[in-house]
Amino acid sequence: MEYRDKLVLAPMVRVGTLPFRLLAAEYGADITYGEEIIDHKFLKCERVTNESLGTTDFVEKGTDSVVFRTCPQERGRVVFQMGTSNAVRALKAAQIVCRDVSAIDINMGCPKSFSLSGGMGAALLSKPELIHDILTTLRRNLDTTVTCKIRLLNTPKDTVELARRIEKTGVPALAVHGRKIKDRPRDLAKWDEIADVVSALSIPVIANGDVFEYEDFKRIKDATGFCLFILSFHSLLCLI
Repeated sequence: MEYRDKLVLAPMVRVGTLPFRLLAAEYGADITYGEEIIDHKFLKCERVTNESLGTTDFVEKGTDSVVFRTCPQERGRVVFQMGTSNAVRALKAAQIVCRDVSAIDINMGCPKSFSLSGGMGAALLSKPELIHDILTTLRRNLDTTVTCKIRLLNTPKDTVELARRIEKTGVPALAVHGRKIKDRPRDLAKWDEIADVVSALSIPVIANGDVFEYEDFKRIKDATGFCLFILSFHSLLCLI
């Protein structure tokens, strides 16, 4: 997976399903993220070939519930995003799907109480050793690309320090959401603090937050650094 100078569809809960990802690709998205799926749930799934739709479905055992669906048309661009708090469990879940996607991304930025109470999402931001364990375990045992997404910490210095530690795990790219854990969607994303991360790393940085229309691509690119970052779609408004 090549991340430099790409347009990326951000992962969105209840939105990032296969039809939407394919639509985003038609409108110019080079890379598309599925919605976050928790490792516990995915471990209950089995891989099923859906002949009628021409898709590969991951269905929860004992039910007809499709937890994740993909197809050959998106094979070269789709990223499977996972919520986890355990390296071994994350690896087991990733091994189920890794042959059908282009990358595995670990969500380390979700601020919702469900994620935090389970030690997932933004709860990982205060556990750099666990972050290192999860990323290095996946990278050592998978041929598939492994990345992660974080959000801003309390200070720009703290964010940069964590980003540098993540870079040392060997991931080829890092996504940064421009808000802190306590920030709400109405609070403006801090593009300048994403720029600090861009300046500090040698790997591509995916800038995420407050990208609502095509004109925002150039604005966020100018604000965060032209050479080392990738644009990201962030809402339905990008596509209409």
